[in-house]
Amino acid sequence: MSIDVTELVTVRSRHPEAIAEAAARRARRPLLGERGRLLIIAADHPARGALAVGGRKLAMGNRLDLLERLTLALSRPGVDGVLGTADILDDLLLLGALERKVVIGSMNRGGLAGSVFELDDRFTGHRAEDIARLGFDAGKLLLRIDRSDAGSLSTLHAAARTVDEMAARRLPVFVEPFLCRRVDGRVTSDLGAEAVATSLAIASGLGGTSAYTWLKVPVAAAPEATERALAATTLPAVLLGGDVTADQDAVFGRWRAALRLPTVRGLVVGRALLYPPDGDVAKAVDTAVGLL
Repeated sequence: MSIDVTELVTVRSRHPEAIAEAAARRARRPLLGERGRLLIIAADHPARGALAVGGRKLAMGNRLDLLERLTLALSRPGVDGVLGTADILDDLLLLGALERKVVIGSMNRGGLAGSVFELDDRFTGHRAEDIARLGFDAGKLLLRIDRSDAGSLSTLHAAARTVDEMAARRLPVFVEPFLCRRVDGRVTSDLGAEAVATSLAIASGLGGTSAYTWLKVPVAAAPEATERALAATTLPAVLLGGDVTADQDAVFGRWRAALRLPTVRGLVVGRALLYPPDGDVAKAVDTAVGLL
């Protein structure tokens, strides 16, 4: 899709109500289609100040380029929808790219990458009421827990209340939990089987009901580690993609193995598909679709 930034800005400046109007008339679909699988393209990284992809520090800092990659990915057969913050989803609404797609609003973006308050991850994005008002299909929250950082408790409490607010509206919420610690001042996630299992157990128990809770889970290098971690819960799960790596075939192989597990219902992937090492977005997306 050819995108005219001037036209987008003109609509935003002269007719801001056009965003709500586009949301109101958007054709919707069930969260899960007939195949019972999901492939969601993630694009909520910029709002956390995380613009790097691989060695390129500002790869996601070019909004036109990101929108072109997103609209291409969303146009490929088998892609179910997108996860994003309000600014990106508003652009996609104006571009007509969200028709009959699953739309997931990203909810907590206050824990800016590299900040001292990174683990006090305030809910500065979509609220449950916004997701309902706009006719979106689900929400997503990140839950990083460092037992030595008091900010994690604030995030944990806010996450539990958000699970309740989403469940009250019968809206699914995808919870992405990690056990973390700071290494040389940088927040680092523990991706070992024990740590991931523990994080999934904590996330599964948030709120007054788990009826509408999904889990967003990292894929370990060893398939048996992912299997051991996912044995900690019966909640439906999707796999997250992580950053771009040179060995894309190895990444796809790990996804393929994890997709066979009984609780796994699909993939939520951003940079690995939008910025593949060879630059071919359509090929990367089509390969991911084939794994489902």
